[in-house]
Formats: sequence, structure tokens, C-alpha cells
Amino acid sequence: DMETMRPAAVCVLLLLSTVLGSFPQAQHVTWKSTNFKTVLSWEPKPSADYSYTVEFSVVGRDRQRNHHCVRSSATVCDLSSSLTDLNANYTADILSEPPLGVTSDLIEFPYTTSPRFCPYKDTDIGRPDFKLEVSEDKKKTTLYVTDPLTALFKDGRQLSIRDVFSEQLHYRVTYRRNKSTGKKSADFKTNIIEMSGLDRGESYCFNVQAFIPSRSFKKQLGELSHTQCSEVEDPSISDVYSVGVIAVAIFLILLLIAIIIAVTVICCRCRRNARTTGKEGLPLRDV
Repeated sequence: DMETMRPAAVCVLLLLSTVLGSFPQAQHVTWKSTNFKTVLSWEPKPSADYSYTVEFSVVGRDRQRNHHCVRSSATVCDLSSSLTDLNANYTADILSEPPLGVTSDLIEFPYTTSPRFCPYKDTDIGRPDFKLEVSEDKKKTTLYVTDPLTALFKDGRQLSIRDVFSEQLHYRVTYRRNKSTGKKSADFKTNIIEMSGLDRGESYCFNVQAFIPSRSFKKQLGELSHTQCSEVEDPSISDVYSVGVIAVAIFLILLLIAIIIAVTVICCRCRRNARTTGKEGLPLRDV
């Protein structure tokens, strides 16, 4: 009857709570992804009494396992090569299970589900490298940007972010005069960027970052590159000043020289006249 079944049910519940209590659920499950190097991480580090297994899937489809993340004591799982559909939305379950080689009577184990993750939309883009080149006449500054490589491979070749994003990939260049804080920025679709509107002979500093306008606002910009500044040799006078300014300067110098010469001649004549006048005013000596 009900009175005899109640103690048995309580015992079963106590037993289940004891078993489940030895398998704590994973917490703080997060995706960390840069250039499609995608790692799922969580807490806490398991004791010797239990382990973790990761099951992942495209939302609404059957779950799969990565053999590196089955009954493991690690709290990370690299799923870079497993998320093959870059435009799909994925979720993952982190199951708390007995350690490898240990059996259990439980059919279902405690688990924690991750947030959704889409590789194409959510992976962060790392900093690009670029080479800075200033033409000999100092009129043109060119940036040669190298696309960051990804963790993806196709036909044995490692893919770059350009291979993945194609025409969606732009680069944003932020620049300023050397030793100045005022910044400007411009967006470009190519890897060879010719900067225009820069003052000839001036040193400028540049930063480059990937820009994907089709993404959400928070994910549009990649990591900022290291700063590079153009080196400017001591410019010649013709590089710094226009022909008109140089002509005016020469005219002023010649005018100044002419004035100095004129003043010198006038002073010499005045002294000579003063000496002559002084001699004429002296009395004649007796013979």
C-alpha cells in the first residue's frame, strides 16, 4: 500500500541524490574562438571520482562526440575541426560522468548546455601583419597587409581569413601624424592599400584591423595590429618648401645683403667726409 511504498521511494531518491551529487554539473560554459580556433571551456576541475564528456551538434540535429573529449579530466575541448558548417549554429552539452573505465547504473548523467555559437559570425579575428613602404619621392605610402591564417584546412592547405570571408573582408586603417594624438581612419577592400592625402615628407603611424561589415556591430572589427610608423629622412629644402616660398626667401636674403652693403658704404663715406672736414678746419702751421 501507499504507506509501505513511501519509505522505499524516499530511499531511492536519497540514493539518486547521493549518486548525482558525486557528479557536479559543469559551470561557466563559454566558447573561445579566434581565427576559427574554437575551444569550449568550463569549470570546475573534476575530482578523481568523475569526468567530463562533450556532446555537440548543429541546433536541432543529432549530437556528436569528439573522441578527445570523452570522459576526460580536462575542462577544455578543441572543436575547431568538428564544426565543419561555418554558418550553422551549434550548442554543446558537457556531461558529468564516471571516470574512464568505471561503470555506473545511471542512464542519464547531469549536463550543462552551452550558449549558441556560429563560427562565421562569432569567431574573433586576430591581428594582421603589414609591411609599410614609402616611395623614394615621399609622395606615396603603401601598406601591404597579410591575411591572418585560420585553424581551418582544405585539401591540405591552411586557409586564411580571406579564403573564408572573401569579398566580405575589409581592412580598416587608423593613422595619425607621428607624435600627434589626432587620428583618422579609412576602410579598404584590398590587401594592398595606397594611402592618399598625406603630407609629403611627414612621418605617419599606422594600425590595421580586419573589418567585416556584414557582422553584428560587436563582432565587425578584429584585433588591432602593432603600430608601424614611416621613417622620413632629413628632407631637402625643395621637399619641405614650395618653389614660390624658396624664391621669396632668396629675394629677402639678397635684399638683406644689399641693405647691409648700402649701410656699410654710407657709413664709410660719412667717416671719410668727417675726416676731410676735420682737416680743413685746422689752422695752417708756421713755416
